[in-house]
Amino acid sequence: MKEQSKWNIPNCLTIVRILVTPGFVAAFVGENFCLAWFLFALAGITDALDGFLARVLKQRTTLGAMLDPLADKVLLVTSFVCLGIKGWLPAWVVILVVSRDLIILGGLAVLHFWGVNISRKIKPSLASKLTTMFQILLVFFVLVARSTSWPVDWLLPGLIFLVVLFTLISGADYVYKGLNYFFQNNGD
Repeated sequence: MKEQSKWNIPNCLTIVRILVTPGFVAAFVGENFCLAWFLFALAGITDALDGFLARVLKQRTTLGAMLDPLADKVLLVTSFVCLGIKGWLPAWVVILVVSRDLIILGGLAVLHFWGVNISRKIKPSLASKLTTMFQILLVFFVLVARSTSWPVDWLLPGLIFLVVLFTLISGADYVYKGLNYFFQNNGD
């Protein structure tokens, strides 16, 4: 089947998410926290919308399958680092989140180097999707708690627990799958 145009609505939304990230950082560093959480919320909405539209409009592409997780990682790693530097999240949570993503990216690079066709084999699991969702919610609510008078502080311990839990589960799942693909490909 012929692949759709790479420049479809879902892929454009994913690129918007990547391009919003420097704006988020600029707003955060400039201590314009309301703008920062607005830009982060906008990026989160594009994350939900691009996947939905890709399915509904039948506009899934190889480019989109690669850009979407990259956009998530760029936004979330950047956000967690910003919140960690400011002291709004515990350093160990930031290190866990960033390390998981670096391990995943490193593992994908190794698999690619060893000739494993990762674009066809690695699919986001439910645990990975939940990890991304809880990470987005945690960053959003930390920003809201620190930049507004909305009483959302009570959500943060539970969200931190869910982020840690699903970061560990999805990270272990990716490592397990990656090792299986590696050994299947090199077991001869």
